[in-house]
Amino acid sequence: MSEEKKQEDVLEESELMDEELSDAEESASEESLEKQLEKARAEVAEQKDKVLRIAAEFENYKKRMMREKSTAMKYAGEPIFREILATVDNLERAISQGEAEGVDPEQGLAALLEGVKLTLKSLVAALKKFEVTPIDSVGEPFDPTNHEALTMEASDTVPANHVLNEFEKGYQYKDRLLRAAKVIVSSGDKK
Repeated sequence: MSEEKKQEDVLEESELMDEELSDAEESASEESLEKQLEKARAEVAEQKDKVLRIAAEFENYKKRMMREKSTAMKYAGEPIFREILATVDNLERAISQGEAEGVDPEQGLAALLEGVKLTLKSLVAALKKFEVTPIDSVGEPFDPTNHEALTMEASDTVPANHVLNEFEKGYQYKDRLLRAAKVIVSSGDKK
């Protein structure tokens, strides 16, 4: 055999080996890709399951928060009413003192008046506890944001555009107007 022939045979064998190796690599590569694909699919399924669980937990959280908010709103006034019940009790006691038999009417009236005064005092204390405060109006400059003018009257003692008297007190709740004061405004000197 000639040298050239040997080289050609070696070259052919090398090419055949390369093809076989390439086929083996391709088949191994396909197997590896299939394994990678299965692994990726498993990871996707796991992540999808986690996302669904988190979404369900969040929905449950939202529902629980809505229930708690609804309950809190429903019973938000409970502390205020507990305070007012004490005032109702005091009023009932004052009325029963005023209606007591065998008591001098003047003495009964004085007891009733004293009971009403104490009740008013406890009610004002309860309002103050919940940050409801009266608006000072008499003698103050008229302020349309806090006062509702019902009429104007002349006065020698109170300057013009100042509150002369009030029909109903105004109240604030924290920093918000709860009720405007109904007032009489001075128009200035009497002529």
